[in-house]
Amino acid sequence: MKSLDDFRLRLGRHELVPIVVGGMGVDISSSDLALEAARLGGVGHISDAMVKTVTDRRYNTKFVKAKQAQYKHNVNSDDKSSVKFDMGHLAEATRLHVEGTMARKRGSGLIFINCMEKLTMNAPRETLALRMSAALDAGIDGITLAAGLHLGSFALIESHPRFRDAKLGIIVSSLRALQLFLKKNSRLARLPDYIVVEGPLAGGHLGFGMDWAQYDLATIVAEIAAYLKQEQLAIPLIAAGGIFTGGDAVEMLGHGAAGVQVATRFTVTRECGLPDDIKQEYFKAEAEDIEVNQISPTGYPMRMIKSSPGIGDGIRPNCEAYGYLLDANGKCAYIAAYNREVALHPEARRVSVMDKTCLCTHMRNFAIWTCGQTASRLKHTSVRNGDGSYRLLSAEHVFLDYQYSKGQELRLPEAEAASA
Repeated sequence: MKSLDDFRLRLGRHELVPIVVGGMGVDISSSDLALEAARLGGVGHISDAMVKTVTDRRYNTKFVKAKQAQYKHNVNSDDKSSVKFDMGHLAEATRLHVEGTMARKRGSGLIFINCMEKLTMNAPRETLALRMSAALDAGIDGITLAAGLHLGSFALIESHPRFRDAKLGIIVSSLRALQLFLKKNSRLARLPDYIVVEGPLAGGHLGFGMDWAQYDLATIVAEIAAYLKQEQLAIPLIAAGGIFTGGDAVEMLGHGAAGVQVATRFTVTRECGLPDDIKQEYFKAEAEDIEVNQISPTGYPMRMIKSSPGIGDGIRPNCEAYGYLLDANGKCAYIAAYNREVALHPEARRVSVMDKTCLCTHMRNFAIWTCGQTASRLKHTSVRNGDGSYRLLSAEHVFLDYQYSKGQELRLPEAEAASA
């Protein structure tokens, strides 16, 4: 029986342990977590979701406060079209986040940044182009294009000097999505360096409708692998979503993947950016506590723990400080839902909004607990402390468990260390 350590993921001249830690925002996939993956010879992701909030926390900048002060006159207005991001601040925040991470990089692995197309920021093309260019300027090893088809994203950076040097990848959930991407970008003569195939059991935003349960990751991976072989395209596939053990990972390699992307098991590591008390909520979650809903203003279904305090919360939109989901016309589905509830309950001091959530504010406050479908199994990866809580794991422990375990083995932390 083989383990993941019997395989290697080749990206250009790099030969890597075939483990990619996914990019969970906002700073859930922290620099510390990504750096551990790279140190151990794999790929770690940071995320540029709400990057100005991240640098305010990590580097003591005041970007959010400055934006809020600039637009404080607009707080009570339903029209957010004038609320724009300072492009200089956005570039500087991206630089700080990426350079601060890359300066600490050790080992033979790589650091990528996850860029979501659905972070439209009231100027979709301009802000996405700047975020990607600034990350390349700051020395990121690669960019993973997420949460969208990204049909025009490569073209936004084709003039950048690192366009053909840095690793560029795309997340897809179907062969059709990949075909659309390849067709749109054919004129650039620049293929993606890797393709993340994300299945229906992944955490956070899904590339499926509410019929997600009808799909199967292994089937999608095999279909895309066959297509690439037919077209003579040697692009590594990285399978993602629901891969909980080393045995699960090896199985995906048997279906045509060259590596796996994993995230849920790293949510309960010390290096993860989630607060420790919320990590305990992940450990405690049962299968029935996990749901896929449609509360995201992006329009994509999301998987999360259904006791997330942000679900149903009717907080006033704070686009003046954040506004990452404002479309090109300054609209957001949460603003519309919030205003509807205010109009229906004019005497209420605070309304409840069940059908959408203020994703910016609640992700910033760690109040939406996104997770993969396998999160209910996290309790089986650790040991209990004397007070009933679960012992947090190290990212190294989880990474090496994926790398060396066989079949459905789960390597628990040493029992004697649990009481230390």
